[in-house]
Amino acid sequence: PARVARMYAEIFSGLGHTAEVHLAKTFAVKSDDIVIERDIPFYSMCEHHLLPFYGKVHIAYIPNGRVAGLSKLVRTVDVYAKKPQLQEVLTTEIGEAVMEYLQARGVMVIVEAEHLCMNMRGVKRPGTRTVTAMQAGIFEHNKELKDEVHKLLSIK
Repeated sequence: PARVARMYAEIFSGLGHTAEVHLAKTFAVKSDDIVIERDIPFYSMCEHHLLPFYGKVHIAYIPNGRVAGLSKLVRTVDVYAKKPQLQEVLTTEIGEAVMEYLQARGVMVIVEAEHLCMNMRGVKRPGTRTVTAMQAGIFEHNKELKDEVHKLLSIK
């Protein structure tokens, strides 16, 4: 039982926390070019079934004079993923944190994940991937910027 308790403490360590502490330290920049951190691996737990889902997060944002260290975006994903969660909410929480704590001009977040609740039970379709996305700020109404992010994400 103690080992299981430690495991749950670790995988649910995001409960009650935000990314504010991770995004507080920033660096001044003069550029307002797109910053992308892509293919950030994550795992979380479906709050409906308490089964894991896992995949990749892509974060693109337009700075407003300040950028976060790249590891801070990874930590932002971790803090919101490490709790019982819905993928749709995870996507939104990451984007809202970037907007709020970095005061970004805009953000796009794309999350692609495989849900074990879809593999092991119900429809039993292993390999099915769910993709969620959110845009805020300048990305909401600027198709050219969205297209540029999609183009940059397609580069391997």
